[in-house]
Amino acid sequence: MLLGGTDDDARLMAAAEEGAGAAASRAAAPGGWWSLEEAAVQLGASEPALKLFVSIILGYPFAFFHRWFLRGRGPHLVHYYNSVLGLWMAYFNFGWHMLHSLACVVVQFLILRLMGRTVTCIASTFLFQMAYLSAGYYFTATEQYDIKWTMPHCVLTLKLIGLALDYYDGRKDKSILSQEQQQHALRECPGLLEVTGFAYFYGAFLVGPQFSLSRYLRSVTPRPEGERPSSLLPAARRLCLGMVYVAIFTVAKPFYPDEYLLTDAFAGRSLGYKCLYIALWGKVSLTKYVSCWLVAEGVCILTELAYNGVDESGRPLWDGCTNIRVWLFESTLYFRGTIAGFNIQTNLWSSRCIFKRLKFLGNKLLSQVLTLLFLSVWHGMHSGYFMCFFMEFLIVYHEDQMLKLAAESTLLSRLTASAKLRPLVCVVMQAFHWLFMGYSLLPFCLLSWEKWVPVYQSVYFLGHVIFFGNLLLLPLHRKLLRPSKQRKAD
Repeated sequence: MLLGGTDDDARLMAAAEEGAGAAASRAAAPGGWWSLEEAAVQLGASEPALKLFVSIILGYPFAFFHRWFLRGRGPHLVHYYNSVLGLWMAYFNFGWHMLHSLACVVVQFLILRLMGRTVTCIASTFLFQMAYLSAGYYFTATEQYDIKWTMPHCVLTLKLIGLALDYYDGRKDKSILSQEQQQHALRECPGLLEVTGFAYFYGAFLVGPQFSLSRYLRSVTPRPEGERPSSLLPAARRLCLGMVYVAIFTVAKPFYPDEYLLTDAFAGRSLGYKCLYIALWGKVSLTKYVSCWLVAEGVCILTELAYNGVDESGRPLWDGCTNIRVWLFESTLYFRGTIAGFNIQTNLWSSRCIFKRLKFLGNKLLSQVLTLLFLSVWHGMHSGYFMCFFMEFLIVYHEDQMLKLAAESTLLSRLTASAKLRPLVCVVMQAFHWLFMGYSLLPFCLLSWEKWVPVYQSVYFLGHVIFFGNLLLLPLHRKLLRPSKQRKAD
């Protein structure tokens, strides 16, 4: 689950109050000037949040320049272009803290060159990059979500770890690599300019999506003009859809602030009201991630990084950098569906670089637990991240067991297949889905133990009780709902 977005409302209000005072003093002084700080105050946002959004939007004119003047002129020029713009973007948002990312990129290049395609290279990469990121979290941590240099650095960390793994896979014979590994394996050691262009590509540096160096190199390789289908319309669609989500978040978020969850007024409301608020709050909170990913994806499409070949009808596919499947995300009734449609590239990276490489453990459930533990640490040191991913594991496991039981039960199969009951079943399932998506997101957004535990207490740890309780009662459910012949066969 990624990682990026605007500050929470407490920080926005504090920034607004401070910015309003500064704006008033400039307005009173002769020769005052417009600034991003003033614009942020007018929009009700913080200056870092506005800088982030402006940076993502600037990817479009940068991409148009690339298409009109750099396409077909050689990869090295594109690498320079991406590196310079990415470094400027890092400086624009985080000042000299940009040196953190630059140091990690240079060290990663040296690790590849000096250690080669070895297990030592992978171990050194993993330990160094994760230790650097964790140290950044430790020294910059606050009790709320802040937009600071660690936000894009967590995206970069996965890129560089994946780079080392793909370089290691390049030593192996193709026959022993999976099709997925063959697509990403690197047969030659990349140069420093290739690594910096890959790391600082302006369309994905700040909020993702994840992509491999092999995909990046394919996108900058000159091709005949006839092999380059137009990407303007697909990019425009993602931009427009992203702006719709920006508007939804801007309008709806003031009605569902995070701070209200922590008030006595919220704690004093009825359980039904609190559940409804958490469900709607969760949906609104997720729109900030969806909006950023959609806008960023449009830049990846314009630069052809997202080009994914053609379908069976010969139509070009632009889903190589898709981070959100909007229809699936909005319409699915299942938690697995939400996971499949949300933060897709990070999930694919986790599957390819962590989960599947733990196959030697011989236990799929253990591999899943370790993958989620890694993602928790990768997000940060706050307890809320660990609880969020624990809830994800618990809910998905519960859902799998309940779906299996429903398929085995004659009674449940008839109920779910009934045309008359289907609309009611869908409404109930979607309400349940929305509620516990928000319930799981609570600790992720509130971060600290002191904040999310009281909120869970105010709703009597409803999610924990339901999911743990159902799993404990699963043998009884099976006894009551499964046919007697099938129970005897087991």
